Amino acid sequence: MGQDGPGDLTMVPVSMGTTIVATTFNGGVILAADSRTSSGAYIGNRATDKITPLCDNVYCLRSGSAADTQAIAGYVQHFIAQHQAEENDRISVKTAATLVRTLAYNNKDNLSAGLIVAGWDKHGGEQIYSINLGGTMTQVPFTMSGSGSTYIYGYADKNWRPNMTQEEAHDFVQRCIRYAIAWDASSGGCIRTVTITKDGVKRVFIPGEEIPPCFGELPREARVG
Repeated sequence: MGQDGPGDLTMVPVSMGTTIVATTFNGGVILAADSRTSSGAYIGNRATDKITPLCDNVYCLRSGSAADTQAIAGYVQHFIAQHQAEENDRISVKTAATLVRTLAYNNKDNLSAGLIVAGWDKHGGEQIYSINLGGTMTQVPFTMSGSGSTYIYGYADKNWRPNMTQEEAHDFVQRCIRYAIAWDASSGGCIRTVTITKDGVKRVFIPGEEIPPCFGELPREARVG
């Protein structure tokens, strides 16, 4: 039996990138994500949907291994469907987030999964829960994750504020993703957002050609190749 070495691709760490952002506003939450799925320098999918519904009023943002986060979301969708059928009522955002946290924590040695769970319920209103790679869950007013988040912490800290209107919050998350796409090579593609309020869910899709260039970037029509 040969020993693992530099030529063994199974032992080489894979660099994965993304940018996900969520914020509360006065009456709801907004989740936003880029759409690039990468494995090192290879872009596997330019139009991935990283915003996954767990149920009607709770969605999650996925970062880390796409397979790991999809598996967690699938199990939680199943558990929530059972719970809501038994209780004949919508699940609370905190309960949904706790299910995600439990799966992430119990499998922390085998999974690479950082998730953000957000939604609205009649008990707690708008809520966001950040669940890191180790399975720690924290309730926060806004949060971000992924490789692109390191480029936008300064912008977010300066421009986020509590009790924003829906329009202000949507502009905030859109700018966060836009700036991350501009400066992080592992983030890119288009921008997707999901807005959740007591009145329901609204999705917005912004294709790449409609994302304005940032400072220092050439406009798309001026680029070659």
